[in-house]
Amino acid sequence: MIERLQISHLRNLTKISLEPAACNIIIGANGSGKTSLLESIFLLSRGKSFRHHQPKRYIQHHQNNTTVHAKLNDSRTLAIQKQADATTILRLNQTTVYNQSILTEQLPTLLIDPSTMDMLEQGSASRRQLLDWLVFHMKQGFHPQWMAYQRLLKQRNSLLKRTRHLTQVQLSELKSWDKGLSNHAALIHHYREQVFTEWQPYFAKSIVQLLPSYAEQLSLSYNAGYDTSVALDVQLNERLEQDLQLGYTRIGNHRADIHVHWRSDESISDQTTDARTAASVNSIQTKLPTLKEQAANVLSRGEKKLLITSLRLSQLPLLLNDRERSDSLNDDLSSRATPVVLLDDITAELDDRAIEILLSTLAKLPCQVFMTSLADDILPLVHELWLQPNTFHVKQGKISFTN
Repeated sequence: MIERLQISHLRNLTKISLEPAACNIIIGANGSGKTSLLESIFLLSRGKSFRHHQPKRYIQHHQNNTTVHAKLNDSRTLAIQKQADATTILRLNQTTVYNQSILTEQLPTLLIDPSTMDMLEQGSASRRQLLDWLVFHMKQGFHPQWMAYQRLLKQRNSLLKRTRHLTQVQLSELKSWDKGLSNHAALIHHYREQVFTEWQPYFAKSIVQLLPSYAEQLSLSYNAGYDTSVALDVQLNERLEQDLQLGYTRIGNHRADIHVHWRSDESISDQTTDARTAASVNSIQTKLPTLKEQAANVLSRGEKKLLITSLRLSQLPLLLNDRERSDSLNDDLSSRATPVVLLDDITAELDDRAIEILLSTLAKLPCQVFMTSLADDILPLVHELWLQPNTFHVKQGKISFTN
């Protein structure tokens, strides 16, 4: 848990220092700097902003860099400095480190904000990242495999963009890369598949809470991005001519996706037959009726917000339960970081009932919460759920603390 947070020159936050509690409410008008505070925590954890990827866009005007420093409740310290040219300096316990994943592991953050509420209609990247956030924190072997896969994929795509006709040397090089991609892909898929299977019952439970009338009609599926019954390098070789013409690699782990499906009432009559029909080599599904439609095409905007909230909210108890299991085996509680949940202007996206379910669920979990709000009307509920929440008011980049 973050015990002290210091921010320098991030947007309109010039010099900020605060001591957060388990639950923190940041209240302020639009443009006051409250979302920037959440952005700083996300930047420290992920090495990037959730609002803009170019550092010069969030570094304060006329400044060369922005710095975020946090002291955790076990005395560990984390720091990140971003230069305008995207040069990054990372420190753990005052020692320079060279991999963002080290800080990400120390400070897992889960973001629920208005920008994520279009996840169902956007491309697969945001939904894939949703799964990979869980896999990263639950499977230690995942990140090295993912990094190695990304490096090879970048090399392969670079070659595909440069030429439409490969020499024998280039073809030999490409086949070597494809073999490496295939080996990494198999392990990445294995990790994703395991975590996805564990995630499903948590998602189902969350749907019962937030969308109870649709609990029997919504299901989750995972697509690997390629036919996992055949080695990826074999499939890449078969599609090489098309990839050369397009200039990029069309199949693989980088095309994986998570889908939420809707089943009409008519399809619920014969569950056994329909479940057999729905099975495929490329996806994992609960034993439910035939999948009829993408949920995004059926649900209202308000219902989609609840669905996306369920997707994110269901990840926390799974992650925490996985850590409890690991700790009981390893007897090493010191290595386990407290997840930090960032809720940005959530009262504008969800109705009162959904907000109450969301906050009451979070209040029961061992996580730290930072939430922003335009007004203080959420305070009675927060004080009902948390023993000693901290309230901060933000105005023109200045933050004041009130009990």
